[in-house]
Amino acid sequence: MWNHKAWPGRFFPQALPAKERLRAYAGWCTAVEGNTTFYATPARSTVETWAQQTGPGFRFVVKVPKLVTHERRFAGVEAEMRAFLDAVEPLGDRAVLWTQLPGSFGPADVDALGRFLRRLPAGLRRAVEVRHPEFFSDAGSTSLLERALTDAGAEWVPFDTTVFFQRPPAGEAEQDAWAKKPRLPRRTRALTDQPIVRYLGRDSVEETVEGWRPWTEVVSGWLTEGRTPTVFVHTPDNEEAPALARRFHDDVRALTPGVEPLPEPEPVEPATLF
Repeated sequence: MWNHKAWPGRFFPQALPAKERLRAYAGWCTAVEGNTTFYATPARSTVETWAQQTGPGFRFVVKVPKLVTHERRFAGVEAEMRAFLDAVEPLGDRAVLWTQLPGSFGPADVDALGRFLRRLPAGLRRAVEVRHPEFFSDAGSTSLLERALTDAGAEWVPFDTTVFFQRPPAGEAEQDAWAKKPRLPRRTRALTDQPIVRYLGRDSVEETVEGWRPWTEVVSGWLTEGRTPTVFVHTPDNEEAPALARRFHDDVRALTPGVEPLPEPEPVEPATLF
């Protein structure tokens, strides 16, 4: 996501065309979640513009279409996956294929997931997000999934909502997220050298920052081990997301000497009447 109604005039110039906002976003952050691919496979020409607007170190974590993961559960999706892989091919090794699974996808479905992951092209990074409670509460189910992911060279993506669910929602955006987001334990174990974390805070900046303290220590440890993690910081309204991502990065840098700063974004001129 690099386009939010609250960001023009704050993080991007007010009049910046939509087709140039990814370039502006890449001045604030070095990775993005490709959530729109969940709903429809983009045209290859569109993805080519994404590649052109970003530098070689920018990462795209692109979600596998819901037709594959939610509707058909990996059955009979060969044509759709060929089309999807062809569409995202211009991103090259900057792409991570993100397979987000519904809460109904449980331990009995792991074999289908493993077969799907192993059939993906060699060299293509892959990551999986699960939401079935047994993967977090039952040691056997945890091990079963970890083995399948490890065999396929895939990462387990935790979606940490523990801070968000610590108290009832305040405001419309939090109420909407309260009804939709999964309530799962925090998981901090990485399976690969490129772990990915999704963190959901509150619309309160102070609560969001306080809640990510455990992650700054985990991510600092990963960096010390030689891993290259990617962390996405969300709030229910996401109005401050780019600034929060940079603040998280600064907190990790404070614990980990030698970590490079994020790029300096282009200044945004204040809006004028004329």
